[in-house]
Amino acid sequence: MKKIQATLITNQTTSNTSEAHTLHQKSNFGTKQNQKILYSTYETYFLTEQNKMQVQNFQNKTITKQALLKKFTNQNKNFLTNYTVFKDLTKSGYTIKTALKFGAAFRVYQKNTKHSKWICYPIKENSKIKTQDFAAQNRVAHSTKKNLLMAIVDDENSTTYYEIKWIQPQ
Repeated sequence: MKKIQATLITNQTTSNTSEAHTLHQKSNFGTKQNQKILYSTYETYFLTEQNKMQVQNFQNKTITKQALLKKFTNQNKNFLTNYTVFKDLTKSGYTIKTALKFGAAFRVYQKNTKHSKWICYPIKENSKIKTQDFAAQNRVAHSTKKNLLMAIVDDENSTTYYEIKWIQPQ
């Protein structure tokens, strides 16, 4: 398959190539909007890293993988931690979409499902999380009929997952 030719303008990566549409249909990468496929920063970096996408700026100059990483980490201080989780889950066969409207990093979909099972919060291994933040994350997951997935990324970029779900007492 030919590389997807995409354009990054401000914070938005888009493509309307046949390769982009084919990958979207096959693997659900990107979000279809009108005739274009829109990519999250994580999808953009992943596809670039996998040598499946070439990103250009508005002047049609190629943006290197290193320049993308610098741009994305400048925009989001948690980009590398989140990306580690995105990459791990994607390579494990899950579909990952952003979850900003839920106050989380990602929605995680199992294969061939229309509704996400988890809302995912990646954090660095030695980070602290306040009890009220954890409770809020759990409440959002429960109110959206999803389970909470805490993704703990260690210094070697290995991720450990903890699923938190509500149960009904007997």
